[in-house]
Amino acid sequence: MAISQLGERDRRRVLRHLLALEDHDRLLRFGSRLPDEQIEAYVNRIDFKRDTVYGVFNRVFKLVAMAHLAFAPKEQVGGQFDTEKPMIAEFGVSVLKQARGYGIGSKLFERAAMHCRNHDVDVLYMHYLTSNKAMVHIAKKAGMEVQREYGEADAYLKLLPASPGSVLQEALEEQYAMFDYTLKANARAAAKLFGVRKK
Repeated sequence: MAISQLGERDRRRVLRHLLALEDHDRLLRFGSRLPDEQIEAYVNRIDFKRDTVYGVFNRVFKLVAMAHLAFAPKEQVGGQFDTEKPMIAEFGVSVLKQARGYGIGSKLFERAAMHCRNHDVDVLYMHYLTSNKAMVHIAKKAGMEVQREYGEADAYLKLLPASPGSVLQEALEEQYAMFDYTLKANARAAAKLFGVRKK
């Protein structure tokens, strides 16, 4: 599975992906059924230089899953974090219905955790509704510490320091993802060009 790191050039793709979520899926992703205007405002606020955004594309270069890894000073997030590092990372993920059941959300979480390790962040945090079975599964699988209250949950994972192996693995996965992204983007561009010429 190729997990690509997204950038400014992908902002419209991220917006289309999130707008494609149904009302119930928006509730699970954001904690409320956000209207299109608020989703657009959220996407416009994403800082691709500060945060890390990952995506999974299908064979026709449609963004079927994305994860937003947001970095913030621990004091801004609230809660009690077992860390001496100044920053923590918050993980949010969404997967379109047609791409579910393949473990994509868990793979995105593992990729995000490795990125945190390699960038000197040792706490990965998730906030979600307790009815969000996908997030419950991710938290349980990762062995996260979970605190539940009033239908919501906060989950924390203490990460190991970076190792030569984790650094190499991230570099290899990023190289493969860049190849996959370029291949699918070029194929999509060629298909669109061919379609225009056919007309």
